Amino acid sequence: MSNPKIAIILYTVREPAAEDLVGTLKRVRAIGFEYVQWSGMPALPADQIRRALDKADLEAIACHCAVEPFEENFDEEATFWKTVGVAHVAPGGMMNDCREPLDAWVRGARRLDALGAKLRAAGLQLSYHNHDFELGAFEDDPRPKLDILYEETAPENLCAELDLAWVYAGGADPVAYVRKYAQRCPLIHVKDLRAERKEGRVQFAELGRGVLDWPAIFDAARESGVEWCIYEQDQDFSTGDPLDSAQVSYAFLKEHLG
Repeated sequence: MSNPKIAIILYTVREPAAEDLVGTLKRVRAIGFEYVQWSGMPALPADQIRRALDKADLEAIACHCAVEPFEENFDEEATFWKTVGVAHVAPGGMMNDCREPLDAWVRGARRLDALGAKLRAAGLQLSYHNHDFELGAFEDDPRPKLDILYEETAPENLCAELDLAWVYAGGADPVAYVRKYAQRCPLIHVKDLRAERKEGRVQFAELGRGVLDWPAIFDAARESGVEWCIYEQDQDFSTGDPLDSAQVSYAFLKEHLG
């Protein structure tokens, strides 16, 4: 069993990147990260993204992007992200017109399955990023929505990008979900949560400063074929600066994953 590699989703540092993209990328690299997931960054042509990453000595291994552009202009979108250099395409949730009810959800699963097959033929892997609502169920089906999605799709066409904080917030066990989708979950978002909510909203934390059981999660990741642990923190930076918080979380990841 080998340790997953470490990456950061750039959505975490979207605010400083909006002011200085290359400078922010260089700071990410100086922290120690070598790999990133492209998300929440300024809209740029693919070659400019690649140059910005190259200037910072970073490599993009995945992106967050919508499904519909691929359905409308597949060749253009696939070429774009292959130019950036990613291997994984990860939509951040089910398409809006497929969230409710159950039959719409199943139609969405079939759309993702079809897109995943096309991406696989083009050398890219489709992986689904969850939030907490997918751990809930429809009125007429007791299964979690996330499980229905994976039951309705072929493993080779749709993998999991499990966001473990949202799994926890949805009332499920992150360790159990990593193990449940062993060999189908190349990417996990490692994100921590504080114990208390604020005005009903979850509060995020630097890794190791929240409630998730990271030693058990990392053991499950090693045993389940997870390739990438991608650090993410949406907000609530206790350091006051997303880059300083990234430094804290990177040190935690290095301590546990080497």
